[in-house]
Amino acid sequence: AAPYEALYGRKCRSPVCWAEVGESQLTDPELIQETTEKIILIKQRMQAAQDREKNYADRKQKPMEFKIGDRVMLKVSPWKGIVRFVMPLEGVHIDDTLQFVEEPVKIMEREIKRLKRSRTPLVKVCWNSRWGPEFTWEREDSFKKKYPHLFTNRTSS
Repeated sequence: AAPYEALYGRKCRSPVCWAEVGESQLTDPELIQETTEKIILIKQRMQAAQDREKNYADRKQKPMEFKIGDRVMLKVSPWKGIVRFVMPLEGVHIDDTLQFVEEPVKIMEREIKRLKRSRTPLVKVCWNSRWGPEFTWEREDSFKKKYPHLFTNRTSS
């Protein structure tokens, strides 16, 4: 038995072949043939509508191709593109993980952050950014591993 029939104790009534609960209707071959024809007609109309939609979408869709020097629009809002986030990509370096690569210029300050008993040495780093100098505080030990040349230049000067 079908799940519906097992749950409700009667066959499922579909809009194509609707019968009242109390009625029992004989299924003659003509009714089955008519129902089958209606189902085929509905499927054909649905397929025709989907084909029309696909044809329209294919005509409107443009292939995405980028060349070196193209300006790319980053869509931030789901409703509209925000023009202030459009930026030229000349001079922007991107690594294998598609993240921006900015090089540190020099160490500006040193500070030791104290939290209860632990001490964390920090360095204030000036970064070479497209939009001017940017400063961030970084952990000295991890930063020394990534950019040892900044520390050798600092101690020699």
